[in-house]
Amino acid sequence: MAKMAEEVIKAIGEYKPALVATADKNGMPNVSLKGSLRLLDDERVVFVNLRSPRTVKNLQENPFISATAFDPATRKGWRVWGKAEIVTSGALFEKFKKEYAERGTINHVIIINVDEALAF
Repeated sequence: MAKMAEEVIKAIGEYKPALVATADKNGMPNVSLKGSLRLLDDERVVFVNLRSPRTVKNLQENPFISATAFDPATRKGWRVWGKAEIVTSGALFEKFKKEYAERGTINHVIIINVDEALAF
């Protein structure tokens, strides 16, 4: 994992929603919009899976993932690359389950262990 620079951490808090890119074991890509993506700590970002079966299926086959968001008016944003961890139980899962209870059942919490990060 790589520690993200302060400018990336700030940008992740400012620019939303994020686009998350995954690919299956054969390389077929998928992009999914994630309004829940946020900073977990200076080496990880996290989002919940409410209704994204293809994203999760791809990550089960191929854990590599990228996420990005930007403001079209200013052309500023961020991008991260890393490996995903699928969480289905435990304290972090329960925290997000409670937070998203009014929006529906969360199926997974996805942690991106960041290998590279960029603010632009």
